[in-house]
Formats: sequence, C-alpha cells, structure tokens
Amino acid sequence: MERTAKIERTTNETSIQLTLDIDGEGRSNLETGVPFLTHMLDLFTKHGQFNLTVEAKGDIEVDDHHTTEDIGICLGQALKEALGDKRGIKRYGNAFVPMDEALAQVVVDLSNRPHLEMRADFPSQKVGTFDTELVHEFLWKFALEARMNLHVIVHYGKNTHHIIEAIFKAMARALDEATTIDPRIKGIPSTKGML
Repeated sequence: MERTAKIERTTNETSIQLTLDIDGEGRSNLETGVPFLTHMLDLFTKHGQFNLTVEAKGDIEVDDHHTTEDIGICLGQALKEALGDKRGIKRYGNAFVPMDEALAQVVVDLSNRPHLEMRADFPSQKVGTFDTELVHEFLWKFALEARMNLHVIVHYGKNTHHIIEAIFKAMARALDEATTIDPRIKGIPSTKGML
C-alpha cells in the first residue's frame, strides 16, 4: 500500500505543489523561496525518512509569512491524506533531539484532534531573514491540517538556529515513529474504532 499524497493550493498570495511519501528514503526536492524553511524541511525529510517535494511561489517580497503558513497547510493535508484510515499505525511518537547546547522534544498523536502545545522561547527574532515567530505559525497550521496533537517542548538552548533545527528533527523522528506500521496492531489503533 502506497502512503503518498499530492496537494496543490493556489491563492492570491501563494501557489504550492507538494508531494509526500511517508515510506520514503529521506529524499527532498524543495523550492520554497524561503531559504531557512527550505533548510528545515530538508532535515525534516531526512530525519523522518520521508520523500518530500515542494514547489512554492509566494509573495516573499512582502515577507515569508504566507508562503511558510501555506506550506504548513499543504504538508498537513498531505500527511492526513497519505495516512488514509491509519490502519495498523503506531499512532503515537516521541523524540528527543539535541543540537549542540539545545534540546528539543516533540510528542505526537495522530488522533484526528488538532492541537499544538508549544513550550519554546527563541532568543532571536530572526534567523537570517526568517522571522522566528513563523515557526509557531507553520507548526500550528501543520498540526491543524494533519489533525494531530503536536507537543513541542524545548528543554533548553541558547542559539535560535539550533533550537529550531532540533524542533524540526525531533518532529520528523516522532512522526516517523507514529506513522510506522506495527504488525501487532490489527485495524485502527483506537478503542473508538476510528481516528
């Protein structure tokens, strides 16, 4: 069973084509127009063992907000679609990732209940030209459209780049665990009988 999805989204602000293969090899082909986001999505793909293609054109002459937000929306929709009825998945994932002095933890539940809980402070408002407040915007839209519980806890860290990188790597590894098919699980991993 292929667990893949292709999403296309066009608004007056952005045009995005995104494909996701959950059972990938960590390959990415990314053209976002937002260099720092491209970097984060590249390592997200690598550490989650997904295949991800993104071709995005947005109003980055204004700022990176709309492009970042809409890529989060598309990635969430792709994850939800690729998972199908979630039969046989582990459903939950948890990962700690250090990045030098920073330590991030991400816990996910592919529950069909969208929620973002984020405990993170960024010492700097920008990394390069990227506004760090957009990390929350991206993660919230990703969680909302994927319809998952996404808990992000930064235990400590001083360098903003390191903190954000640890978050994206931990999120990838938590999702890799949660999306894994477990042969012991028969049917949907919920007492409700559906997710």
